[in-house]
Amino acid sequence: MTDLYGHDEAVAMFRTALESGRLHHAWLITGPRGIGKATFARKAALRVLAQGAGPVPRPGLDVPDDHPAAKLMAAGSHPDFMTLERLPKDSGTELARSITVAQVRGLSRLFATTSSLSPWRVVLIDSVDDLEPSGANALLKSLEEPPPHSLFLLVSHAPERLLPTIRSRCRTLRLGPLGQRDMDAALRTILTDATPREIAGLAEAAGGAPGRALAYQGLDVDKLDSAMRAIAQGGDPTNEHRAALAQSLALKAAQPRYEAFLARAPSFIAGEARKRRGPALAEALKLWEQANDVSTIAVRQSLDAQATAFEMGGLIAGLAAKA
Repeated sequence: MTDLYGHDEAVAMFRTALESGRLHHAWLITGPRGIGKATFARKAALRVLAQGAGPVPRPGLDVPDDHPAAKLMAAGSHPDFMTLERLPKDSGTELARSITVAQVRGLSRLFATTSSLSPWRVVLIDSVDDLEPSGANALLKSLEEPPPHSLFLLVSHAPERLLPTIRSRCRTLRLGPLGQRDMDAALRTILTDATPREIAGLAEAAGGAPGRALAYQGLDVDKLDSAMRAIAQGGDPTNEHRAALAQSLALKAAQPRYEAFLARAPSFIAGEARKRRGPALAEALKLWEQANDVSTIAVRQSLDAQATAFEMGGLIAGLAAKA
């Protein structure tokens, strides 16, 4: 199983709840993309299932690789565990837009029989943001009347967009970006062939998110950042710079770089906002909120890449007028 770096406070909170014997039935695990939320949830699920079968002599959320529960999880065949995530489309090359209501209703198979290896049955949804509306309503029924010894681990990048009734039935556990020490350790372990300079550059660009750093590898994000700085500083009155940027991100081959741009742009605007005070700060925060909305919706709804990148460029250009 993938190692978890950092998040010591969140690990301690979950372990305290587990050891108390009063583990809440639903946990909403939130925070920025790429910081390890899904890894945390998967390790928490394994710890609960393993510990339910007997003592586990390991700290934190760790479970020995040779533990029966760990072997079953690694093989994707643990009978008391289910994961809901977007499935591949018929072509097999792209993922569906949403987690469907049929997938949520399929959880009935898990709860139709008694648990097999421990008292617990665990569901991990990665991410709950991807549920179609009818799927969210179907999940709500399970959260309102949870089966005995059931645990729901809901990964969310944007919890404010969830149904308030779902949020209210969960205990929220917020994970933050990794510190420099944990970030460096994670990247050194994952990117064994990368030079210290490459690791340092990826760590700086990713802002404490190892998953984001991996996605940025080889995408030349420095040039994206330079393009955003040029647009923000000059305001791009002729639309020349944002049009060129949008065109460069429009090709299908540029999809990974386009997605990196969508992830970077709100962070870039947030960084500029932190330099401001008073009305200028308020205006920059409005731009950040709009950029966050565009970034969240664009990929999920398969919006036109060139038009979306141009729109995002316009928000960045707005920083010049509101400085």
